[in-house]
Amino acid sequence: MQAHQTDFSSGNVYRNIIEVAVPMILAQLLNLLYNVVDRIYIGRIPEVGTTALTGVGLCFPIISLITAFTYLYGNGGAPLCSMERGKGNDEEAEHLMGNAFTLLIGTGIVLTIIGLIFYKPILYLFGASDDTFPYAGSYIRIYLLGTVFVMVSVGMNPFINSQGFGNTGMISVLIGAVLNIILDPMFIFVLNLGVRGAAIATIISQFCSAVWVLVFLTGKRAVLHLKWSCMWLQWKRVLRIISLGVSSFIMAFTNSLVQVVCNATLQVYGGDIYVGVMTVLNSVRDICTLPVMGITNGASPVMSFNYGEGAYEKVRKAIRFLTILCVTYTFAAWGTLRLFPEPFIRIFNHSPELIAKGVPALHIYFFGFCFMALQFTGQSVFLALGKAKKATFFSLLRKAFIVVPLTILLPKIGNLGVDGVFWAEPISNLIGGCASFFTMCATVLPELKHEKA
Repeated sequence: MQAHQTDFSSGNVYRNIIEVAVPMILAQLLNLLYNVVDRIYIGRIPEVGTTALTGVGLCFPIISLITAFTYLYGNGGAPLCSMERGKGNDEEAEHLMGNAFTLLIGTGIVLTIIGLIFYKPILYLFGASDDTFPYAGSYIRIYLLGTVFVMVSVGMNPFINSQGFGNTGMISVLIGAVLNIILDPMFIFVLNLGVRGAAIATIISQFCSAVWVLVFLTGKRAVLHLKWSCMWLQWKRVLRIISLGVSSFIMAFTNSLVQVVCNATLQVYGGDIYVGVMTVLNSVRDICTLPVMGITNGASPVMSFNYGEGAYEKVRKAIRFLTILCVTYTFAAWGTLRLFPEPFIRIFNHSPELIAKGVPALHIYFFGFCFMALQFTGQSVFLALGKAKKATFFSLLRKAFIVVPLTILLPKIGNLGVDGVFWAEPISNLIGGCASFFTMCATVLPELKHEKA
């Protein structure tokens, strides 16, 4: 089978973005299924579904932290590879990819060991109770055994997309997602393993995705190949990868931090039921941000390649196209959630109490959702063009400097209680999104006025 490759150096820039973005949106949808399918099935375990769902929700900060490291190396190395390809330097691009692979494997092993040793105090720190810990502990112990598979499948897939093989990158996610959908009900219900079955299904699926990624990157169809000779760490390359990837790492890491602070605060003001509500809201947010992630991830290699090649007019067109698509979609998504909130909650759980408390919380949490598009757009441009310092700053600004303090302070103001926790998200989207986007417009667009000689 011949893999289709998008040539970033020729053709219409809008078409190039769509060619990469559509498979990546599908890949994001499939990738989301890993966790969402787990939550859907877990929420339907007879008698204990709500408690089990809350327990697994407490594992999300740990999973987000693992994902943060895949972004650190994958999202840091892949744009650099695209820029080097744009310059015609494929050898350096392969060394960057090889170094990123070594970092992913080494970090995955370390995270597995640390997680298995300290998972119990970490989960209690994250808001677990004696009722929810058994489910959280059962899930995360098994999930951690597959950390290296997650690192490879998620962390190396951007290197496939950066070469223009969007369809192949989608297939790597499709393999794992389909397996997860098939294996989840078998392990959870047929074999009666509960949350442990969900974790086993996930790591088997991630293992198969990782194998596919490695087979492609070491095979003949790839433009850049994963080679032993390129895996020896060279600190100058490592620093380049980490410097650019740290913004994506911080975005994912601060997501983990926010989840911890939200769960702990909700436990104080509302108890386990509101931790369950936040688990559902996080799941709905993952679903709704999926197309935006696909569009920005699809535009990123196109912008990186053309920036490296000096085709600045194509970069400007890509930024305009990206902005229009993201803002239009998120505005439509906000309207849909406003009109039909209950069906989104029922995807995960039918508990009358959870639905009753979840609907008003959803209205608050997603208020002004369209401003999140500005954050994604600005962040994507900074990352694609190698603007590491700005990308890092705005990653920290929205989550660490705005959401976390507001999550702690707002519940104490005017007896807002749990509503204060949910209001922190839309306020941060407005302030952080506008700051990121308009700074990008003021600093990046003037640089792109003239083509590179």
